[in-house]
Amino acid sequence: MRKIKIACVQMQCSVEREKNIIKAVEFVKKAAKEGADIILLPELFERPYFCQERRYDFYSYAEETEKNAAIAALIPLSKELNVVIPVSFFEKSGNVLFNSIAVLDCGKNLGVYRKTHIPDDHYYQEKFYFTPGNSGFKTFVTTFGVLGIGICWDQWFPETARCLALNGAELIMYPTAIGSEPVLGTDSAGHWRRVMQGHSAANLVPVAAANRIGTELVTPCEENGGQSSSLTFYGSSFITDNTGEITAEAGREEEKIIFSEFDLDAYASARMEWGLFRDRRPEAYKDIVK
Repeated sequence: MRKIKIACVQMQCSVEREKNIIKAVEFVKKAAKEGADIILLPELFERPYFCQERRYDFYSYAEETEKNAAIAALIPLSKELNVVIPVSFFEKSGNVLFNSIAVLDCGKNLGVYRKTHIPDDHYYQEKFYFTPGNSGFKTFVTTFGVLGIGICWDQWFPETARCLALNGAELIMYPTAIGSEPVLGTDSAGHWRRVMQGHSAANLVPVAAANRIGTELVTPCEENGGQSSSLTFYGSSFITDNTGEITAEAGREEEKIIFSEFDLDAYASARMEWGLFRDRRPEAYKDIVK
């Protein structure tokens, strides 16, 4: 029996980076106090979602892993609290910029995953900032189990979850920044949840998604070409069991920590019993890689 407790932090991000990092630290402390072993924060929580607008001066937000302020604050905390913290950050590597996750495990950085699928939509203009990741779909052997990570848009692709499961993931986590679609006029919250519930059920692993909340405004300026826009992030963070059933969830407008406990050994046995991986036919799946 390997019981673990995971937590997702749902938070609002202000314009002040330091305040966001302090808030994240406080949420991590609260989650650890409640017994969480792995604590997930939202995507790019250090700042407002800057990809809503295109500004060359925002390239300066990117930092090398060892110089990132959030990672610097959370590495010692992960050691002090004996927890695992996946930390989303804007990474600079040489002349290339990535949307990345560093997995902090009890005082150590186990490595970085770089977002594979980069969206380009009205006010989710990530291709302006991020190069598609070159890390591959990585799993991390942590103190509390084998963790697979995808970042936001990655969560819509079944290939992400399946590759992570094939690489040994015992649970999959998705830090997220998603909300209103002002041009499409669509509320994607239900669809967003169901696609990940399907990944969980198809791979027989728990899935956790941590989103932000609040309305973030862009005011016109010379640097953004006079753009005026807003995004309202819809929260709705959740955790599933290994069948895709939601075991914990947050609302659309509240800052909250949600928790779930799992027995990873029992889930490993269930994956073997169902035979989903035994009966795979990779030679028949060539069409999906054309």
